[in-house]
Amino acid sequence: MTVAQLLAYIAVALLLQVMAGVAFAMWRRLSTTVGPASAGMEDVVAAPSAPSGAWSGWREFRVVRREFEDAAQTQCSFHLQPVDGAPLTPYQPGQYLTFSLKVPGDVAAASVAERSITRCYSLSDRPDPTGYRITIKRVPPPEAQPGLPPGVSSEYFHDRVHEADVLQVKAPSGHFFIDPDASVPAVFIAGGIGITPMMSMLRWCVAEQPERRVHLYYGVRCSSDHAFKPLLQDLAAAHPAFKLNVVYGNPGVDDVLARDYQHVGYIDLALLRRTLPHGRHQFYVCGPPPMMRSLVPALREWGVQADDIHFEAFGPASVRPTASASNEPSVVISASMAVRFSRSGRTLAWDGQDANLLDFAERHDLAVDSGCRSGSCGACQTRLLSGVITYADKPDHDIPKGHCLLCVGKPQSALVLEA
Repeated sequence: MTVAQLLAYIAVALLLQVMAGVAFAMWRRLSTTVGPASAGMEDVVAAPSAPSGAWSGWREFRVVRREFEDAAQTQCSFHLQPVDGAPLTPYQPGQYLTFSLKVPGDVAAASVAERSITRCYSLSDRPDPTGYRITIKRVPPPEAQPGLPPGVSSEYFHDRVHEADVLQVKAPSGHFFIDPDASVPAVFIAGGIGITPMMSMLRWCVAEQPERRVHLYYGVRCSSDHAFKPLLQDLAAAHPAFKLNVVYGNPGVDDVLARDYQHVGYIDLALLRRTLPHGRHQFYVCGPPPMMRSLVPALREWGVQADDIHFEAFGPASVRPTASASNEPSVVISASMAVRFSRSGRTLAWDGQDANLLDFAERHDLAVDSGCRSGSCGACQTRLLSGVITYADKPDHDIPKGHCLLCVGKPQSALVLEA
């Protein structure tokens, strides 16, 4: 072997060693970089993602549009979008939003000091990831008592809430919503502004379950009070599975039967029996107290199963329940019970004269926060230190353990309340 050959062999060996070293270094680098990145990606994929639009507490929403839905311009829709721009998770069609409002003591006098009130309003459209719609009817003074003030919240929305204004809103909630079982026909029964949750359910049904049989019975005074009229007529024309039954209680001179409405009078069991096909239906009822007090019990007497009757009333105790919502056995009040308001330092005797503990407290001049007065918003939620409270129907608001809702609760024993 010549010297040149020997040097060549040595050079090749050195080159192979360098190449092996470089290859090993590259392998080490790839191992330490790719390994943890892959593990991290697996963690991200496996981890459940939190709902992007859910929130707790209050969130700011901007009014982007407002429009009247009836000829009399008493029912106004407010279109809301989140100020933070984050998407909204779907809600259950039929649920409501809770609002915290700063209103003057006298809505007509802007100089009066502001006070906070809490109110709930049903969503009136199907779920949309970009925004919400609510529809609010202006509440005038009672006809029999024109001297009383109009509805504080509705007047505030109609007269003071404008486009670009920002409102404080809690996430959608409530137990009144559509059953997604498309095999069971849905019957929506609405009186007046009770149409709002029905619009949410109806719009969802025709979009997501267009073949599902749906019946809407909508009762109003006349065409001037008829909300969403063009939209409802368009939906009925475009969806054969949707049957529209509008009932005018007092048609106007220009209202035409079969064009503007289908029936005269009011919604009752006789109308339902005459126009609904035989078979099982899911009933959803929302309206003023007189309609609720007559129609919901009538459905039960007709033989409709309790699980197929869903209702939401205007105000507390609108519907006489069939059973108590308490997990305690019902008792008959034969003697007064002591109700202790610990923070106020007062002990009062409950004698059964009041519809609920909120009325009881107010009758005795105790200041208690309140909002919807129907078990929906939670504004009157109070710690229950001892005792048992019963509810005629399960409240919409989810009550934390150890608390109670004064606006729909009654005592079944002596109570101690943190109020």
